Amino acid sequence: MVLLLIMTLERMTCSSGHRRRVCSLKWSVLSGRYLASGGQDKLVHIWDACMPVSHHHSRQRQWLHRISSHTSTVKAVDWCPTRSNLLASGGGCNDHCVKFWNTVNGACLNSIDAGSEVCALLWDKNKSELLTSHGSPNNQLTLWNYPSMTRVAEVSGHSSRILSLAGSPLGGVVASAAADETVRFWNIFETPKITKPELPFAQFNVIR
Repeated sequence: MVLLLIMTLERMTCSSGHRRRVCSLKWSVLSGRYLASGGQDKLVHIWDACMPVSHHHSRQRQWLHRISSHTSTVKAVDWCPTRSNLLASGGGCNDHCVKFWNTVNGACLNSIDAGSEVCALLWDKNKSELLTSHGSPNNQLTLWNYPSMTRVAEVSGHSSRILSLAGSPLGGVVASAAADETVRFWNIFETPKITKPELPFAQFNVIR
């Protein structure tokens, strides 16, 4: 992996750790310091952007944790937006698992069989829920409660595997993109109610 300084396109560091194609990347939401990567080599790497680069290899950055628990390509990783050290990862065709990691020590906190390949992950920004997208045979979205990992809902509509998920800024609407060449929009997560502060003398604002 190569990190670029966007303003000048100058290469900042080159991080080598995966042995095959890198399939998923996600920065930590809360700290912005840690980067998770998942690869075709079945590995998850946690990288610390503040860790000094190697003196032996120019601008080479060493991984903080290497996790080798999945049995297939790690197609998805996503950091919990409310717990800074919690990462979820999803395995491909021969794995079907969603795993949860303590990124301080690299320990596996939980693992569940989702029933089919896990293509994408998306945490709810406002509640302890995780959305997973899947391939055949169901090509569906599944909403899970965390940490119990009970199924809250299952949503179907795509005719092929769902490759990517994106949440709206407020967190209520989710867009899904699939191999069936469609993008679909879903009201899956609850949108938090925004309470407007009462203005001084608000009760006198309307005269008639």
